[in-house]
Amino acid sequence: MLSFPCTLACSQTCSRILGLSLGTAALFAAGANMALLFPNWDVTYLLRGLIGRHAMLGTGLWGGGLMVLTAAVLISTGWRYGCFRKSGLCRSVFAGLLSSGLALFGALICFVTSGVALKDGPFCIFDVSSFNQTQAWKYGYPFEDLHSRNYLYDRSLWNSVCLEPSKAVFWHVAFFSTLLCVSLLQLLLVVVHVINSFLGLFCSLCEK
Repeated sequence: MLSFPCTLACSQTCSRILGLSLGTAALFAAGANMALLFPNWDVTYLLRGLIGRHAMLGTGLWGGGLMVLTAAVLISTGWRYGCFRKSGLCRSVFAGLLSSGLALFGALICFVTSGVALKDGPFCIFDVSSFNQTQAWKYGYPFEDLHSRNYLYDRSLWNSVCLEPSKAVFWHVAFFSTLLCVSLLQLLLVVVHVINSFLGLFCSLCEK
């Protein structure tokens, strides 16, 4: 059976690994959101204000990105102070839990936004004649009104509905799916960190 000092050392190592993992995930989230602001790596869409509302919210930048990265730094460095030191009560566990709350909030917002974005589909130019029998092109969300077919499962719609940007559906699905998966990973890491924090607190108190 592991002794308390050994378990405590494992908790310290786990905090460092969790912090590094959350930080890496935050950078991936920020990168995916940045890519969504530049469809096909073309800056003109952003300059003309032709970026979808989900990407413009930037939850991958400030939610799954900055907020989670800030929490990751606190988690990965907090093990050096207070909680895992032998002096005093484990006060930094509360700071660790606050860090978890910050990361949880940022990751959850990013997760929800990504899910809604995948449901609504990309923002692109499409021919509205297929919807109201009038020949016209406009920017919008064509898949919001396409209730009979789900574009996520019907790949034939990917190149036939959105006219511009080219490969708009692929770009949208690829990077919002990345954000969805990354934010889900962040949520799981936060749960592990909360468990690890309470384990560290328990071991610290038992050492007394």
